[in-house]
Amino acid sequence: MHGSPERPPFLSIAIISAAALGYEILLMRLFSIIQWHYFAYMVISLALFGYGASGTFIALTRKFLLDRFKPAYWLGLVLFGLSSVACYLAAQQLPFNAEEILWDPYQSLYLLAIFLLLSLPFFFAASAIALALSRHTGVIARLYAADLLGAGLGSLALAGLLFVVFPATALKYLGAAGMFAAWVATRELRMTHGYWQIAALLGAVVLLALPGNWLEPQVSPYKGLSQALRVTGTQVIERQSSPLGVLAVMASNTVPLRYAPGLSLRAATPIPEQLGLFTDADALSVINRNPRGEPLAYLDQLTSALPYYLADRQRVLVLGAGGGSGVQQAMNHRVPHIDAVEINPQVVELVREQYADWSGGLYDHAAVHVHVADARGYIQRSRQYYDLVQISLLDSFGASSAGLYALNENYLYTVEALQDYLERLAPGGYLAISRWIKLPPRDTLKLVATAVAALKNRGVTAPGQQLVLVRGWQTGTLLLKNTAFTAAEITALRRFCADRAFDVAWYPGMPASAANRFNILKEPWFYQATAALTGNNPAAFIDAYKFAITPATDDRPYFSHFFKWDVLPELLALRGQGGLPLLEAGYLVLVATLAIAIVVSAALVLLPLLVLRTEPHDRSGTDNRIRVALYFLAIGLAFLFIEIACIQKFILFLQHPLYAVATVLTAFLVFAGLGSAWTGRQSQSAKPAAQQARLAVAGIGVLGIGYTLLLNPLFAQLVQLPMPGRILVAVLLLAPLAFCMGMPFPLGLAQLGKQLPRMVPWAWGINGCASVLSAVLATLLAIQFGFNTVIVLAVLLYLLAARVFPYGTG
Repeated sequence: MHGSPERPPFLSIAIISAAALGYEILLMRLFSIIQWHYFAYMVISLALFGYGASGTFIALTRKFLLDRFKPAYWLGLVLFGLSSVACYLAAQQLPFNAEEILWDPYQSLYLLAIFLLLSLPFFFAASAIALALSRHTGVIARLYAADLLGAGLGSLALAGLLFVVFPATALKYLGAAGMFAAWVATRELRMTHGYWQIAALLGAVVLLALPGNWLEPQVSPYKGLSQALRVTGTQVIERQSSPLGVLAVMASNTVPLRYAPGLSLRAATPIPEQLGLFTDADALSVINRNPRGEPLAYLDQLTSALPYYLADRQRVLVLGAGGGSGVQQAMNHRVPHIDAVEINPQVVELVREQYADWSGGLYDHAAVHVHVADARGYIQRSRQYYDLVQISLLDSFGASSAGLYALNENYLYTVEALQDYLERLAPGGYLAISRWIKLPPRDTLKLVATAVAALKNRGVTAPGQQLVLVRGWQTGTLLLKNTAFTAAEITALRRFCADRAFDVAWYPGMPASAANRFNILKEPWFYQATAALTGNNPAAFIDAYKFAITPATDDRPYFSHFFKWDVLPELLALRGQGGLPLLEAGYLVLVATLAIAIVVSAALVLLPLLVLRTEPHDRSGTDNRIRVALYFLAIGLAFLFIEIACIQKFILFLQHPLYAVATVLTAFLVFAGLGSAWTGRQSQSAKPAAQQARLAVAGIGVLGIGYTLLLNPLFAQLVQLPMPGRILVAVLLLAPLAFCMGMPFPLGLAQLGKQLPRMVPWAWGINGCASVLSAVLATLLAIQFGFNTVIVLAVLLYLLAARVFPYGTG
């Protein structure tokens, strides 16, 4: 049954690690489509407890499984392949709705079932790896290196795969990869009976042959696309996919689509036929039907049209061009040069190619210059000056008002971002930012606070003179200048608002009596708040306000986080009176996820200690086990702390979230794998393992702290490099840090394998639990204190690990 002598399964571990990490990232994409980003974050974080559970399972069954290592290892790989698809299909059948969880008790049970189902594939993959580590304790460092290298290449491969197939199809490929890993394992382990290989290949064929419609995401009925498709005569006429999202083009043949956010209640002009453009079943943009390229008058009845009525604009920059409404708005006023920036090349292709006749060749007009780029990155690299920089409604109203974007990092609305925009304004130019109006006021006030901070950072002593704010019934627009607004501009502003029944919320010298005239609120809250924020003591107002409106920064880029703990009792009391959206579901779900993670981690870590005893030759007892637990817990937390923080920091340098995630994950995991492999080569060195670990931690400390101080100035100097050059710089910067970070885990595990081999899977499980905790905890810490603090805490955790390295100095 066991065949001839086996080799350590390096290649199959690399393949299964690639498949498991790809599966994790893919589930995040799938559940972002099915539900929202915060729910995907919670489910996948909890599902990763499969890694922690695997360590506990192997620790408790180690002898039994090691006696049957070959079939047990092979079975773990096969079960990953099968369960990765089967568990997703089963989870899709559960009638879970995140929006109902606070009042329907059954939803919590459905959520638990989803968590358990999705944890199984990770459990099977991690059990196979833990079993291999327990079997081949002499080459632990090399096996761990294969694990990291495979995971790094897997993240890169999945990003590429999502450019050519839809997420549901990618799921089949990942399941088949698990089967391929099992086939490779039969070769590595010398499993001579052919049925092992045939079974693995047959499983791969079955998974690849599954009908595509079986795996299609069942989207929440509360997302924008689901709601729109409830209207008679609507249908999706085209779908496209990329790592940036799944695009759906929707036509409405019976009841015309009319999307004009915040349209003046006095508007009498018709809205043309429109196609809805949804990203991940939400975030609606539209492509207006305008085959003759005529002015679309309805666009002048939106608050975002304000800057065109204050002065003539010669050069305009539209950030987040989407389906082109902002571009068409500029063309209404015969702007001779319009730069349109859109991050998703497939959106540009849809408007420019498939729907060129529908849109009147909008993106090929002589005045329009389209740039496929991240908005912030384009601004940083541009040397052009603009009469107007326009940013309008780059998120969905429903998700935004429900607090579902609370966990989304957003670098468009930070203090540093607004400073970058202001830097690119020509003399007399405007920065115009349009947002949804929410009550009680939150993000409009946070935007004002952020704008005031940006102006002050530029040396402005009276920011209220360079800022105006108007609001309609659904949207508001903030206008900033690098100089004070003139009397003529204020007169034009008042006329624009009066003609459209928009309220002026602030202009320099505005009397309180001029506020709250058309869309009447109980109090002129927007005027009062802006007056306070532009006054002598804005910090006092921010501290006293019931929602968190502290300016967002690049270090704390959570613009949509408004939650304050001291108002939780009041919000809960309003739950039955329509106050549920004020609870900011995303943030509270993250806190609940952390609480669950702590409880489950404690159970998984403590359970083996209640059953297992230490090896007979170990005399250190409980103290030794505590040191082992602290060591692997600390390095597990610290590794992901630094990895997550670096992904965020490099988004601004690489100017694209996809490039940042792919580059940072690949560089971290590959070079950490090389660091692990190097420790394996040094295993016969006279230098004690503890000393090697402390040298690695010293390197991590110096580089980690250095990055918090030097990365931003360095990025500012190198941002003009072409993309390949910036990617190369990113890899070179990350390589030494990742190399050092790849050393402590295999050093500790190898030392454990020599003295307490029964505790190797337990340590693996502790590290897995720590990884889950760190993903959630890092986000909560970044929201409150920033990513630099997360890196500093990671360095302190590595220092703790060096201090408690399990077996002293050697």
